[in-house]
Amino acid sequence: MKIIIAGAGEVGFHLAKLLSYESQEITLIDTNKKSLAYANNHLDIKVVKGDSTSIAILKEARVESCELLIAVTSSETTNITVCVLAKQLGAQRTIARISNTEFINYKDEVGFTKFGIDELISPEALAASEIELSLKQSSFNENYEFENGALTMAGLTLSRSASFVGKTVKEAAAIFPEIHFVPIAIQRFGTQYTIIPRGDTEFKRGDNVVFVTSEGGAEELCKLTGKENKEIKDVMILGGDQIGYKTARDLSEKGFNVKLLEGDRDRAFDIADELTKVLVINSDGRNVDVLEEENISDMEAFIAVGPNSETNIMSCLVAKSKGVNKTIALVENMDYFDLSHSIGIDTLINKKLLAANNIFRYIRRGEVVAMTKLSNLNAELLEFEVKSTSAVCNKTIKSIDFPRTAIIGGVIRNGVGMIALGSFKIQEGDRVVVCCLLKSIKRVEKLFI
Repeated sequence: MKIIIAGAGEVGFHLAKLLSYESQEITLIDTNKKSLAYANNHLDIKVVKGDSTSIAILKEARVESCELLIAVTSSETTNITVCVLAKQLGAQRTIARISNTEFINYKDEVGFTKFGIDELISPEALAASEIELSLKQSSFNENYEFENGALTMAGLTLSRSASFVGKTVKEAAAIFPEIHFVPIAIQRFGTQYTIIPRGDTEFKRGDNVVFVTSEGGAEELCKLTGKENKEIKDVMILGGDQIGYKTARDLSEKGFNVKLLEGDRDRAFDIADELTKVLVINSDGRNVDVLEEENISDMEAFIAVGPNSETNIMSCLVAKSKGVNKTIALVENMDYFDLSHSIGIDTLINKKLLAANNIFRYIRRGEVVAMTKLSNLNAELLEFEVKSTSAVCNKTIKSIDFPRTAIIGGVIRNGVGMIALGSFKIQEGDRVVVCCLLKSIKRVEKLFI
């Protein structure tokens, strides 16, 4: 697939990096010579220096033969303009990164597709939504919802108290026959290997396991693993930039008691004027004394979304030491994921990864409705819509020639999520959630074309 990316910032470079691994034909456009030089030296892609809103530059990038154009510069005006121009010049599909979430809320009413913009994404809004979901499922370190919760992905680390530690998947299924969840990926403690579990796979203490659950499955999972999905109401947020602001606004509107710490005086007063239900404190949240003065030990969740990853991590560790049950940190460096889990931070949020997940489904073959990459695991979770021509249509799961490095986690039929076992027959219109290692993605895609 020929893909043009406008903007070589953190999101654009990360996308180019991931897409280049998949042998896609990538062209990266930016005005910053240093950013392009770094990308050119480290990635197998083509770079074009210039203004992406220039018709001449777009033509130099061969926009007329482009199958997907992704505009992710820091300016939403530029991104919208680039998409409109690219569509007129022959690009098949366009995606624009925006910061004003009103555009997403009213996209159907405004009709952005008529202008030439097929999809709008906001990494900041995606991060705020991810944080809200993490608070709702507080006992899990990773969450993702399919079809508004018809099926949910939940990740956790198995402790000694988990009922099925020491048992195989098959043995656990026999003991708990009415369970509404299924394991889809396992990472052994202290390793970087991802296992797609089979019937003879044994659960071990310290395993990082990702499950797919249907309705009620999350509660069952908590009981069997010795965890408690506590209701969270009192939240402290460090950082009043876009993600902190959106999170504070959304949570306060849903009845949470929110304290927000913002070091910049003018920004703090602006937020206080706009978010009347939020207690805004003009103070440096990195100061332990300040956190104690603001009764951090009384908080049920602490969310650090400041501009510095290291500060966010350290602040969460301080919160954890003060007895806060749920800690969430925004990090930019993907290498921190494994380290931070091992030292006790519950959930990590990465804007680049969220944006990439949102965009990646447009390059997958088959009718991909949604997808997410599993954090720190070499696997993807994809939701396919079954067509009459799909190889899996009207077949039972056990009769499908599925690779051993992939597994069906569940099926959504008429809006209802189901844990589908071997005798389940897939029908046209079903939405099938599949977890697969990266090496088996192409083979899985062919089953749903």
